[in-house]
Amino acid sequence: MPVRHGLLALLSTGPRHGYQLRAEFEATTGATWPLNIGQVYTTLARLERDGLVKPGESDEQGRVVYAITMAGREETERWFGTPVIHSDRPRDELVIKLAMAVAAKKVNVAEVIHTQRTAIMRALQQLTRAKRAATEGAAQRLVLDSMIFKAEAEQRWLDHCEAVLMEER
Repeated sequence: MPVRHGLLALLSTGPRHGYQLRAEFEATTGATWPLNIGQVYTTLARLERDGLVKPGESDEQGRVVYAITMAGREETERWFGTPVIHSDRPRDELVIKLAMAVAAKKVNVAEVIHTQRTAIMRALQQLTRAKRAATEGAAQRLVLDSMIFKAEAEQRWLDHCEAVLMEER
């Protein structure tokens, strides 16, 4: 998800300044995608340039409060109404790494798989703890559930890779 759409979605519920947007974005995503405040303000500047948000009055600390425009609302609706296409996502580094390890022939592919499996187990433990500690409601839970399901799917895929490699021996 582009950060711009996340910020637009948050602004669709009311005006906010950059620090509020950053805090709400991180709370909504369960802090699984931390944002740099510079990234928030750079994105807001681009959204303003594109006519999707407009700056308003400054708050008592002098921070500019941004509001979504009608064009921003239309862009947000378009984004929510458009499915995510798997081919639009970045390449999967793990798939590429394992394919190259197999092709290299001198790499211990079983060790590469073991190293990844260990990392995934650690990640699953952390995600499970984060889910138990989640206090931000359904949005945060959905994000954490998605990450857990993806990690579990990666483990199943690693099992499959081991089975395929055993068959080829």
